[in-house]
Amino acid sequence: MQQITEYIAQNKERFINELIELLKIPSVSADPAFTHDVLHTAEAVKTALEQAGCDTVEIHDTKGFPIVYGEKTIDPKLPTILVYGHYDVQPADPINLWNSPPFDPVVKATEDHPEGAIFARGSCDDKGQMYMHVKALEFMVKTDQLPCNVKFMIEGEEEVGSKNLATYVAANKEKLANDIILISDTGIIANDVPSITTGLRGLSYVEVEVTGPNRDVHSGLYGGAIANPINILAKMIAALHDENNHVTIPGFYDKVEELSAEERAEMAKAPFSLEAYQKTLDIESVFGEKGYTTNERNAIRPTLDVNGIWGGYIGEGAKTVIASKAYAKISMRLVPHQDWEEITTLFTDYFLSLAPKGVRVKVIPHHGGQGYVTPIDHLSYKAAAKAYETTFGKKPIPQRSGGSIP
Repeated sequence: MQQITEYIAQNKERFINELIELLKIPSVSADPAFTHDVLHTAEAVKTALEQAGCDTVEIHDTKGFPIVYGEKTIDPKLPTILVYGHYDVQPADPINLWNSPPFDPVVKATEDHPEGAIFARGSCDDKGQMYMHVKALEFMVKTDQLPCNVKFMIEGEEEVGSKNLATYVAANKEKLANDIILISDTGIIANDVPSITTGLRGLSYVEVEVTGPNRDVHSGLYGGAIANPINILAKMIAALHDENNHVTIPGFYDKVEELSAEERAEMAKAPFSLEAYQKTLDIESVFGEKGYTTNERNAIRPTLDVNGIWGGYIGEGAKTVIASKAYAKISMRLVPHQDWEEITTLFTDYFLSLAPKGVRVKVIPHHGGQGYVTPIDHLSYKAAAKAYETTFGKKPIPQRSGGSIP
C-alpha cells in the first residue's frame, strides 16, 4: 500500500477533528432521552461514508434505530469485504467517575498512550474503530488503490442487543452478500503485540425482580416476620455459584467445549503479566473459576455476573424500610455451542426454583447472541495476519475475546 504514511500525515488533523465531532454526539441507544442524538449520529455516519467515496449510502429504518449501509463496487468479479460496526454507545453513568466529560472529547497522553489518545465515550467502542475503516476506504479510493469491493453495515443498537439486526440481515441477504466480514469492535494484546480476535463469547442478558409485601413496610414492625426481597435476592444470587466459582445452573456446562492442553498452551504464549493486570485494576488478587487462568476465564469459559442490583431506600441518611421489591440485572457470557436462548431458559427455571415461599419472582429476558470462532487456517485470517506482520514486523497472535458481538 503506497503513500499511506504521507496521506495520514497530511490529513491527521482533519481525521482527529472529524472523529471528535462524531464523539461529541451522545448516541446512547439504551436511553430514550437520547433518541434524537442516536438518529443524528446515523446521519453523520451516512455523510462520512459518502465523503469517503461510497457509490451508494442508505439509511435503512428498523423497528428500532436505523442501520447505515454503504458500498463501493469496483468490479463484481472481485472479492467483497463487509465491514460491520456500530455507532451507538453505552450509557456514561456514573458520570462522577469520569476524569473528563464523556461527550466532550479530550486528547491526552497517559502511561499506556504516551503519544496521546482521545478520551470520550465511544472512542474505542465503537466509533473510533468504525471511523478507522471509513478513513481507510477514503485513502484507497482517493489514491486509486482499492483492491476489492467494500460494503459497510453500521448499526445503532449493538449496545442494546442488536434487536433488529437479524431481521434486517435476513431481509437483505443479496445486498449484504460478501466473502469476508471485517469487525473491529475488539481489542489488542498490547500496542506492540499484534493480535487478531478469532473468537467471541455469546451472551444472555436478563433482569430479575423479587416481590415481597404489597408495599414498602416498616422494618421495626415487620422485620423478621416477613421475607425481605433484598435479602432474598442476595441469597438467590449467591446460590448461582459454588465454592469453586462454578455456575450452579443445571445443564449450564453441558455443551461447553473443553480446549485441549495443546490449545491452552498456545493461548498461554500470549504475553500477560498478572502483576500488571492487578495493578491496573488496583486489586490485590484475581478471582474466578477454579482450574483456569485469568485469560482462560475471560475468553474460553462461560461466566455469570451481576451487572446491577437495587431496591429499597438509597437516598441520604436513614430510612428503616423493608422494600416491596428488589431487582438485579444479570449477564451470562457464553462460549461456542452454548445456545443463548437455551441458557436463558435454564437460568429462568433454576432461579425461580431458588425462591422461598413468601416472595414472587419474575425473570425478564432482555437480549442475547451466540458465540463464534473463526479457524486460523481460513484465507481471511491468513490475509489479515499477513497485513499485521507487514505493519508490525511480527506475526500476530490469534486470541479469543471475552466480549460479545451480534
